Amino acid sequence: MPAKLYVVHGSHPCATVQRALDMKAVPYKVVELLPPMHAALQRLRFGSRTVPGLTLESGEKISGSRAIIRRLEELAPEPSLFPADPDARVVVGRAEEWGDEVWQPMARRLLWRTFTLHPQAMKSYQAGSRFPLPAPAVRVLAPTVNAVERKLNAADEGAVRADLRALPSHLDRIDAWIADGVLGGETVNAADLQIAATSRLMLTIGDVRPFFAGRPAEGHAMELFGEWAGSTPPGVFPAEWVATA
Repeated sequence: MPAKLYVVHGSHPCATVQRALDMKAVPYKVVELLPPMHAALQRLRFGSRTVPGLTLESGEKISGSRAIIRRLEELAPEPSLFPADPDARVVVGRAEEWGDEVWQPMARRLLWRTFTLHPQAMKSYQAGSRFPLPAPAVRVLAPTVNAVERKLNAADEGAVRADLRALPSHLDRIDAWIADGVLGGETVNAADLQIAATSRLMLTIGDVRPFFAGRPAEGHAMELFGEWAGSTPPGVFPAEWVATA
């Protein structure tokens, strides 16, 4: 029986793990969960509310994209998602950690705040889902889902405005890693997958796309994760929020 990967459709860390599983040719079955109900289900199953979660054939359970990738490195060492050189491995690991702890949460805050201000965009993010809801149902559920997800992800106005102010410096960091070969090299590594998936999700947000325009970070995301469901128009955030773009 193949491994089971528990996901929320469109989740960037889930996309990271799916790509790693595919690269390593590990057989798996996707189990899609609906937000925000996934939080309670994941806590019961894995002890943590977030996706992704992976259950192996042996019954072993692993939660979180970084933990899953490290376990996959043990189970299927080739192709490795980390450089053989010890120093380079440390640098990639630090970039991966940043992608998980800093970059990932920022995308969640930006997206859920966008949905709060423009809930009609939520329907487009269901493309490819196994459980697409009709537009009237999305409209009815949007206020409740958004309220829960804003709370879970601390996506209040102050946090989102701070994220937008910090976005250029974060993109400078990614561009520098690409220039140094930490990201975007001939061999895809764990940091590539962690960071590019989040960047690709951010590129679906109309008010965020101008921050990426023409940057190496934009090409990095599009090369690794070209197809992505969903789009929100520009002009959702107040103009003063995005004045640094």
